Amino acid sequence: MSLRFEKVMDPKDAIQMNALQLAYLGDSVWELIVRYHLACEKYNVRHMHQKCVDMVNAHAQSRILNYLDGVLSESEKEIVKRGRNAHAKHPAPRNQNPEEYALSTGFEALFGFLYLTGDNDRIKYLVEYINEVNKNV
Repeated sequence: MSLRFEKVMDPKDAIQMNALQLAYLGDSVWELIVRYHLACEKYNVRHMHQKCVDMVNAHAQSRILNYLDGVLSESEKEIVKRGRNAHAKHPAPRNQNPEEYALSTGFEALFGFLYLTGDNDRIKYLVEYINEVNKNV
């Protein structure tokens, strides 16, 4: 079951979307995943919020993307690259490193693409991989 209001998007159509649109959606997907995991850990709301802020930001997402490099397919790497190279009409926030901000946009574009195409198994695999790496760091 998924929170999708229509059928999944054909990958050929999803790949044609603007990388910033994919990232916009992927940001929400990633934050929902993080919030879900934090709620399952039974943190209080204040701690959930702080941990979520720590995991849903450019620095954390760019670091996670580095972990994923070895497990991404060539087509996933291409989506990340498109997201990384996309230029928003605004600069990176002052408190964010511009390079990390660009990498995090690539990370978010990947999650947006996987969500739109209904590849829940791949999302699950990547999240489990991220969780495993984070345990060992």
